[in-house]
Amino acid sequence: MRWSSGDRNDIEDRRGSGGRFGGAAPIGIGGLVLLLVLSWVTGTDFLSLLGGSGALAPVETTGGDAAPIQASPEEERMVDFVDAVARDTQDVWERLLGNRYRRTKVVLFRDATQTGCGFGDAATGPFYCPADQHVYLDLSFFAELSRRFGAPGDFAQAYVIAHEFGHHVQNILGLNERVGDDRAGPNSAAVALELQADCFAGIWGHEASQGGRFAVGKVELDPGDTEEALQAAAAIGDDRLQKMAGSRVAPEKFTHGSSAQRVEWFRRGMQAGDARRCDTFAAVTQ
Repeated sequence: MRWSSGDRNDIEDRRGSGGRFGGAAPIGIGGLVLLLVLSWVTGTDFLSLLGGSGALAPVETTGGDAAPIQASPEEERMVDFVDAVARDTQDVWERLLGNRYRRTKVVLFRDATQTGCGFGDAATGPFYCPADQHVYLDLSFFAELSRRFGAPGDFAQAYVIAHEFGHHVQNILGLNERVGDDRAGPNSAAVALELQADCFAGIWGHEASQGGRFAVGKVELDPGDTEEALQAAAAIGDDRLQKMAGSRVAPEKFTHGSSAQRVEWFRRGMQAGDARRCDTFAAVTQ
């Protein structure tokens, strides 16, 4: 993947703002991911163990200002990478949707942060908050994506970012309102929403795969990049996550779709480059 650094206008950097849970000892991203998977599979809120009442609350800070950001050169390069993908993804959707598209930002944080949807933490992985229309990302997730889920590579990381911007597009178009209370199961609207975000990520991938587009502010794919994204899509399917947690595959608990479904819908968007080919609600829900 080829990309160029920009001015970070598509980033809101909160990495120096702290982010531990009140009254709780710090816990690594691996432990948080494990607790999230166990909570999701069993239906028990293991994340409540991080706080006395089950609510996640930030520790009070003094002085009112964020601490200086301590980061390695590798992490700073990752910030530039996220900014480049966010900028290019938004440029694509701005071209496709015209003045309907509203640009937003990726909020970078460590451990936990306050969002318009409540207190968010690294355990959830990257997520989109419809209330404030921001994408939230703890950069440590990318190490988990490679090490724990077996999906390395920069385009695998770009797929994750583009998927979250797919949710932003859905929010702008009012598509997320179709979910309602239908939040689990292989034919649920929740699964359709997630698969559509995969398809929308593929639409950006289609644009990035066009030769000769590399310039300042543009991302261009190299041979083999697409396979990285497909591997990432397969790695975070509901069935695979359930198996990783030592549970049986329980389709009735699906919220994002199986590995095969996620690969299929990303591939559709990547090949077609047309949002009209991303009607997952018609294909999935019954």
